[in-house]
Amino acid sequence: MSKATLDQQAAPQVAKSVLEKQAWEALEQSIIYYQDRPVGTVAARDPELTALNYDQCFIRDFVSSALVFLIRGRTDIVRNFLEETLKLQPKKRQFDCSKPGRGLMPASFKVESSHGHERLKADFGEHAIARVAPVDSCLWWLILLRAYFKATHDEELVNRDDFQQGIRLIVELCLVARFDMYPTLLVPDGACMIDRRMGLYGHPLEIQSLFYAALRSAQELLLPTKHNRYFVDAVNSRLEPVTKHIRENYWLDTHRLNVIYRYKVEEYGEQALNQFNIYSDSIPFYQLTEWLPPEGGYLAGNLGPSQIDCRFFAVGNLMAVLSSLSSKEQSQGILQLIESRWEDLVGDMPMKLCYPALEDQGWKILTGCDPKNRPWSYHNGGSWPVLLWMLAAAAQKAGRPEIGKQALKIAERRLVEDEWPEYYDGKNGRLVGKEARRYQTWTIAGYLLAKELIQKPSNLSLICFEDLGII
Repeated sequence: MSKATLDQQAAPQVAKSVLEKQAWEALEQSIIYYQDRPVGTVAARDPELTALNYDQCFIRDFVSSALVFLIRGRTDIVRNFLEETLKLQPKKRQFDCSKPGRGLMPASFKVESSHGHERLKADFGEHAIARVAPVDSCLWWLILLRAYFKATHDEELVNRDDFQQGIRLIVELCLVARFDMYPTLLVPDGACMIDRRMGLYGHPLEIQSLFYAALRSAQELLLPTKHNRYFVDAVNSRLEPVTKHIRENYWLDTHRLNVIYRYKVEEYGEQALNQFNIYSDSIPFYQLTEWLPPEGGYLAGNLGPSQIDCRFFAVGNLMAVLSSLSSKEQSQGILQLIESRWEDLVGDMPMKLCYPALEDQGWKILTGCDPKNRPWSYHNGGSWPVLLWMLAAAAQKAGRPEIGKQALKIAERRLVEDEWPEYYDGKNGRLVGKEARRYQTWTIAGYLLAKELIQKPSNLSLICFEDLGII
């Protein structure tokens, strides 16, 4: 074999190692320090755009960075983050509507200095667009605490009174005060990663998948003490109803569509087949039957009174696979769907946050004519590179690692050249997002994390859960 041929074969490996090195250096530069201790990472470091709140550390955003740090042995950053954010959690009951509820975790925080003293200032949504409290922050915090414990076996931290109290407050917040009779978690629009109006009020899949993973985390982390018994029992009693409800009522495949298509309406009583009074005319059956592959399926985006949101939402479906909220067969179906509809869901940049995009009158009504959520942009059908790690992890867990590897190859072609953007626009993800920040930290961390999970699948234990065997 000639030297030229050897050089050609080595070139992609060299390029990948340089790419990984650049990503790690960028991640290091994003670290936030508080009282000389690393406590998180900024959302983005785009030098050409106004920072807005992108100079803050978001709990949701930090998870991908934290998992990379845990895998690389930088556990101090994650421990500091968990300790400092726990201090920001409200501990007292209050009835002031302008203050965050007990147990809630902030959306983000930043370091402020005054007269030589530093403090952490939390944002619970009161400064964010639409002023919506971040329901997913406390769920991600619990999931990350479990990942930290799995990586470090730091019983001293997890068993501390303040951490046990923090877990109880989150469980209480999610399980006790409710306005509905479903086992799922009721939330307002904009309370998760899709933090703008997109018709996600009620019981969106993303929140249910995170809710389930957070309950599983609390189940593992709560000590079997007399003080915790009530909360342990509450968690254990909720897991089976949530699992059955999601697996039976959110699942969509060609067989399920045939059942829904022939639903009778206005049924009453416990034996009603159409429990949610779904009107078949509200579902785009002909588009769905053409789009759904014979062997694939997915979990619907939302379910409620007279509503099935048939959009595919990536975070909810991928996290359902990782948490084992979906059954083994359903998890295989989700990965089969992604592979069969690769151009729609992955395209030129992994992967679509939701599909299809809202267009025309639907976009006007459901988004309020939000220009940032124009069709095939941002939350409305945009492509988000951070989802690369979730896709890689779900593919590994489902025994389809080639899907994650192929998605990683696609992303590597453009991420450095495009300067690690927040999101991509267009049906195929070929356009850098119209208002996307560059050097987005979770884009960088998502790439690094996907690499780590593909190279060493044993790291999946940090974020994955075994199936409980619920039918």
